[in-house]
Amino acid sequence: MAETDFGYRRVAAEEHVRLVRGVFDSVASKYDLMNDLMSGGLHRAWKAALMDWLDPRPGQTLADLAAGTGDIAIRFMKRVKGAGAGILCDAAESMLRVAVDRALDAGIASGLSYVCADAAALPLARDTADCCTIAFGLRNVTRRAEALREIHRILKPGGHFLCLEFSHVGVPFLRELYDLYSFRVLPALGEIVAGDREAYRYLAESIRRFPDQQALAGEIAEAGFANVRWRSLSAGIVAIHSGWRI
Repeated sequence: MAETDFGYRRVAAEEHVRLVRGVFDSVASKYDLMNDLMSGGLHRAWKAALMDWLDPRPGQTLADLAAGTGDIAIRFMKRVKGAGAGILCDAAESMLRVAVDRALDAGIASGLSYVCADAAALPLARDTADCCTIAFGLRNVTRRAEALREIHRILKPGGHFLCLEFSHVGVPFLRELYDLYSFRVLPALGEIVAGDREAYRYLAESIRRFPDQQALAGEIAEAGFANVRWRSLSAGIVAIHSGWRI
């Protein structure tokens, strides 16, 4: 039976899917608040940088995977002034329910569709999207290589893929401070605000298990993408990877 990492634990692939879904079902209602608190609001700047690199145009279709509460898709629709379409895919139905409410609160009543699906088995046709994004979600995918191939499949020729994800800090003293914050402060914050210490302990552990910038670029290229590049932000706390379907 195939195994994968769930934080620092090795678990069966089938159990990993269930455990990850459980994490997000637990924190869905406090997810956006926790993002603001644990990043000091920086996640907004990181997502803005992702959207600047994507540079969406009216008429495009975005597939946003691990869409969570809809941050990226909402930003996309605002950039194209509603003249586009967004497909929000997430394996946790609880997160998509929050996304629907957030989109309506943002004044977006049309143009978005919602699909509860695993990123490694997307119920979308080949050549569906002009662009595809996944923000802080690839780390949680059970079958990452399959998900990257699925992204390549659903993109149109010339389509652009961008991944925003926690990465590896390159400055030693900053890395030590970041580790202290991740393993001491984040779980305590998760317990106080979201009522789930273990979900945020998993977050810290999953970041440490995730490939560094160079290794992830190799995985994206292996899935068939061309012109793969990345940019590290905030000293490598996060990175944006870019690839094109040719």
